[in-house]
Amino acid sequence: MNEDRKRILDLLADGKINADEAERLIAALGGDRANGAADAPPARKPPKYLRVVVDAGAGYGEGPSKVNVRIPMQLLRAGVRLGALIPVQAREQVNAALREQGIPLDVSQIKPDNLEALIEQLGDFNVDVDDGRAKVRVFCE
Repeated sequence: MNEDRKRILDLLADGKINADEAERLIAALGGDRANGAADAPPARKPPKYLRVVVDAGAGYGEGPSKVNVRIPMQLLRAGVRLGALIPVQAREQVNAALREQGIPLDVSQIKPDNLEALIEQLGDFNVDVDDGRAKVRVFCE
């Protein structure tokens, strides 16, 4: 609690000002969170699923194909936690295999805290690709 707000509450407690005056003073300080919260947009829920939808026409293979994958974010969280159990030697082999494929990723650097920040940012994630023969959508819900 900042000093100005504390001083106002002390004045109220001592009976030197009434509740309405205290409320006006706190609002003037910019600390009226009750009224400010009503003006703020509602908090967005974190995404629960990563979704991949593919609709491909007859030009891809022998007929139309459709993919609709819904991956729970909890599965991603569990995978990151399980990643901590991978022995050091195996991690080095995984990192080397990823580098060979042109993926500069160090699996030892993936931490649950990093994943939570990533999941928070995925709320706005939406990729749409339409090349005329296939439509691909990747998004969070």
